[in-house]
Amino acid sequence: MTEPVVAIALSGGVDSLVAGFLIKKAYKKVLGIHFTTGYEKLPTPIHSIENQLGLPVHTIDLSDSFEEKVVQYFMATYLEGKTPNPCLICNQQIKFGVLLEKAGELGADVIATGHYATIVNSLSFPDKTILHPWLEKGADPLKDQSYFLSLLSADQLERIIFPLAGFTKSRVRALAKENNLMPISPAESQDICFIQDTSFSQFIIAKKQISPKQGSIKDMTGKIVGIHKGLHAFTIGQRRGIDCPASEPYYVRHIDLSTNTLVVCFKKDLAQTQMLVDKIIWNYPSTTKGTETMEVTTKIRYSHKGAASRLVRNGAKGQVRFDEPQFSITPGQAAVFYQENRVLGAGIIQ
Repeated sequence: MTEPVVAIALSGGVDSLVAGFLIKKAYKKVLGIHFTTGYEKLPTPIHSIENQLGLPVHTIDLSDSFEEKVVQYFMATYLEGKTPNPCLICNQQIKFGVLLEKAGELGADVIATGHYATIVNSLSFPDKTILHPWLEKGADPLKDQSYFLSLLSADQLERIIFPLAGFTKSRVRALAKENNLMPISPAESQDICFIQDTSFSQFIIAKKQISPKQGSIKDMTGKIVGIHKGLHAFTIGQRRGIDCPASEPYYVRHIDLSTNTLVVCFKKDLAQTQMLVDKIIWNYPSTTKGTETMEVTTKIRYSHKGAASRLVRNGAKGQVRFDEPQFSITPGQAAVFYQENRVLGAGIIQ
């Protein structure tokens, strides 16, 4: 097998610098790429990255694609009364979509990043025949990012390298110190990079130039308990911002766009035993072309530990039944299905 040309994505943070350092040690043909979204406060000092790693870094403007595929998706989903996860879409559509294509135009065969996750493909296991690449958790359980990468297809996974797969964050920091790698953006990246000095709702109001519309806040019995200032400011399971006095705190239970109503409940009422999932990206051999039932561990958000469940899947649609009730199941978020460390697939909660 001919050694590939590897493009290493470099943000300037410690993870990407160490990933670049490891890639340069492992491969002869390496180039750096840095992409911009149009939401950066200050330009990144690319020369510092080049000097530290001793390789050329190409800056690629992806602001148009980022606005179209990530920011517009984020706002549209919120305005539908759902809770988006822009990091998953950015990984699928931008970092391992458009950026991978741009890297190919520069002569790269594959792309590497500083993500904490494991890919089993012909690049990571060159001595084995890997017919169908798959994703697994990273070695550091506190930093594992497989949830955010779960919508990647097998074709995408075949062209990706994660050099930090077997590393803990503490080991990465130690490697940086040992090799005099100085991050040019020392702070950890934010969950939503394009919202920096404002709230979700303020960002959407400013971008969409919409006027918030007041409406009723109702409890589970239909009784009006307050007035909200706009449904776009709420997500399922949210406690902050409801501001309605009661015997215990209220949480958002349902967002009814048709009547502009916010339905609230007490924490115990947030528990659910099942949910529907759509737009499933499946990455595990199926035993049937029809309905398939599997015992899986399902994560309903990044911070969720995962819950034992049964998935009944038919193509891109599925129903999940949990062994134990789960709190704050949120439409718009991703449901990621695991068996031990392996990601079987993922879809969007309905």
